[in-house]
Amino acid sequence: MNTPLLKARGLVKRYGRVTALDRADFDLYPGEVLAVIGDNGAGKSSLIKALSGAVQVDDGTIELDGKPVSFASPMDAREAGIETVYQTLALSPALSIADNMFMGREIRKPGFAGKWLKQLDQAEMRRVAREKLSDLGLMTIQNIDQPVETLSGGQRQGVAVARAAAFGSKVVIMDEPTAALGVKESRKVLDLIQDVKSRGLPIVLISHNMPHVFEVADRIHVHRLGRRHCVIRPDDYTMSDAVAFMTGAKEPPAEAA
Repeated sequence: MNTPLLKARGLVKRYGRVTALDRADFDLYPGEVLAVIGDNGAGKSSLIKALSGAVQVDDGTIELDGKPVSFASPMDAREAGIETVYQTLALSPALSIADNMFMGREIRKPGFAGKWLKQLDQAEMRRVAREKLSDLGLMTIQNIDQPVETLSGGQRQGVAVARAAAFGSKVVIMDEPTAALGVKESRKVLDLIQDVKSRGLPIVLISHNMPHVFEVADRIHVHRLGRRHCVIRPDDYTMSDAVAFMTGAKEPPAEAA
């Protein structure tokens, strides 16, 4: 197999006496969808937060593109090309779709108006937002200026995914993207994941939904007791096997550990 695009070794994160990450390892390869599954309290969230710059680890190393990285904040991770779609979506309901897409990275007008008067290029931001949503088949949204609070749950998720896909140049991390959605809207998000993957962007998918995991993942990282327990391929194992590995009811084979 080729070299991991995003790699972590020996990650340790403690909160007082609680060890959330206990020498955890992680590998994401170019162009794949890697699902991360684990029981509540297994340390999945801490792992993802460490990879996306939301928490700083006490020990261990992270490499992106073969180079050591250290993220002091999610902005650092974003600048390095890692975009995260959080479960809360991190959207501002009262702002428009275009404003949400460009929050924190607004485009300024060229020349004097942008440089000195700090005027924003609203037309260009609208154009790019519309283009990115069209790319992902999301142009059921007619008006790019409508507030995000007027959108359905699936459309909001689509905007968050489109933003991540538009600006994530290396990796897109998705935390429980279908958790609050109905069947039809979940289908749309799974299609979006396939679309993003088809562009060559690798995806880390954190999910409790086993049918979704087995449908879209190339490999499944099973997290247990603060570390990587095993990595399996959905073609080789059943959903029952995955749950058994996750809960400790069954030991994974040596080659998967």
